[in-house]
Amino acid sequence: MQTSTSVHTHQLPQAVEPRNPGFALDMDVVAAMTANRSAIERRCATLPGRRSVKKDHQAAWLARAIACIDLTTLAGDDTAARVRRLCAKARQPVRADLLEALGLEGLTTGAVCVYHDMIETAVEALEGTGIPVAAVSTGFPAGLSPFHLRVAEIEESVRAGAAEIDIVISRRHVLSGNWQALYEEMKAFRAACGEAHVKAILATGELGTLQNVAKASMICMMAGADFIKTSTGKESVNATLPVSLVMIRAIRQFHDMTGYRVGYKPAGGISKAKDSLVYLSLMKEELGDRWLQPDLFRFGASSLLGDIERQLEHHVTGAYSASWRHSAA
Repeated sequence: MQTSTSVHTHQLPQAVEPRNPGFALDMDVVAAMTANRSAIERRCATLPGRRSVKKDHQAAWLARAIACIDLTTLAGDDTAARVRRLCAKARQPVRADLLEALGLEGLTTGAVCVYHDMIETAVEALEGTGIPVAAVSTGFPAGLSPFHLRVAEIEESVRAGAAEIDIVISRRHVLSGNWQALYEEMKAFRAACGEAHVKAILATGELGTLQNVAKASMICMMAGADFIKTSTGKESVNATLPVSLVMIRAIRQFHDMTGYRVGYKPAGGISKAKDSLVYLSLMKEELGDRWLQPDLFRFGASSLLGDIERQLEHHVTGAYSASWRHSAA
């Protein structure tokens, strides 16, 4: 058995970010946004093969990935028992003996994400932990319910205790080029959230082009989004590196324009530990260390945590474990 080595993650600044207050819609900025697909794909192709970390460094990066996971259950057969189990996993995402060996006691996930009906159960199960509850809203995943009901759903979820609201935009506004309607919709959703932070889900797999992704990202940020998020996880195409690069660079442009930092959340299809490292390296290279904190970066995932836990056990013991050795969320 390999001798375990204590891993201490590099502590990044814990500054409290001022919230993006939203700005007037500037169509000159939106019209100027472009996306060179071939250049974007070339850039993304360099990431998996050339950006690698090993041993203690890899374990530290994987611990960072755990801290940035929105541990999620969004199934039609969700029960209170399943959500309580998920919350227990969020409180202790890795077996206690592994955390002790790695020097990572106190590690938790970034949040727990559920449907509205499960908010109160999750809030109760996470009481005293500081782990926020996120709720999907606005007719998730299609976003096609009546507008007043989508706004009311946000308000109900905030009253129930959700600290974060993941809303879905109307894809038809993007596909028809009705940017004013998208802006007004996002602005209304942000207002309905009040003090709760709002993540705007673009459903990028349904937006047609990377240029549409860039423009939708900028408009949602102009309207006050605290995060922009790739996908609901229910589309045929979810988070991809090219889409992520486009959205991340829109975030950088918005920060350069306004001085406000907006978060990023890739969701759907990220299930392997090695993939999480690629996304973290992309964030570091494009936006810097500040965006590696859970207040500015999240993974929307359910199965990712299990693979990371297996990789951390390999780091400690030198052997890969079966999944049954780790408590399931």
